Amino acid sequence: MMVLDGCFILELFRKVSHVVPFQQDDPLVNMAWVLPFFTRDFLRLENQIPFFVLEALYDLTRSDNERESNVSLQSLAFEFFTNTMDRPEQDLARFKDLKAKHLLDLVRSSLIPDSKPQAKPTTKPEKKTPSNIIHSISKLQQAGIKIRELKDEESFLVVRFRHGAIEMPRIIVDDFMGSFFPNCVAYEQCHAACSKHFTTYATLLDCLMNINKDVGYLCEQKIIENYFGTESAVAGFVNSLGRDVAFDLENCYLKELFIEVNEYYDSSWHVTIADLKNTYFRSPWSFISALAALILLILSIVQTIFTVYPR
Repeated sequence: MMVLDGCFILELFRKVSHVVPFQQDDPLVNMAWVLPFFTRDFLRLENQIPFFVLEALYDLTRSDNERESNVSLQSLAFEFFTNTMDRPEQDLARFKDLKAKHLLDLVRSSLIPDSKPQAKPTTKPEKKTPSNIIHSISKLQQAGIKIRELKDEESFLVVRFRHGAIEMPRIIVDDFMGSFFPNCVAYEQCHAACSKHFTTYATLLDCLMNINKDVGYLCEQKIIENYFGTESAVAGFVNSLGRDVAFDLENCYLKELFIEVNEYYDSSWHVTIADLKNTYFRSPWSFISALAALILLILSIVQTIFTVYPR
């Protein structure tokens, strides 16, 4: 059965990559739901076939033209999944020799960012890992912390905190991501040797989004591109990702971000500035009222000075 499934996967990869042409009456072409279904199905944890089995079948079934072109199985796989994930074409060449245990691990590993945050030189004592992780967007806004879109990054897993703002690349939340993301988290929970990038990112989203308003804010900031459903549905999906998962805060790749955000949040100065902005600068009218009150105060002080110290 594994061999039969493997041959079907390889043949479908070849057809989507135009190595083998589709027949005119092929149901894979005539029914629009078929390819999206298999894209999700091939990345379910319970459906994984060892990658060395797929490679062996691929070597046995390659035609002479395929051998001459020397197209790797990884390249065929990424061309198939790129149709749904909308990734740059250069990924096909970049990951053509990527090692993986199965297809889920292949796609997941390609999204793990290469760049690692550089340690900042400092003479201060080592920062203590916070006991809590991070507050929701609604609470972070009270301390003046914003969320901004981070563009031109290699993966949506890259998250930074700079100048009082959490910077995150855009992530598309749709039916594919609704299947792919939980399977990546499940794989990381089952396989001790792999990194926990998806688990960490899922925990971040789970903390940030507690209510529908939080989801709406991320959509407004173009962090989330929502094709999944209502804001409530997105919040429910995200909260389910972080439920009952083992998470090591001390060794996660976002540890420094959690520390910096919590330090910024705990600063009374930032909270005071944020309160002033929310109270007096939220709308033009509140700003005008505050400005008028300030002018009256200045005039009163000037008048008092001239009264006490007349020329």
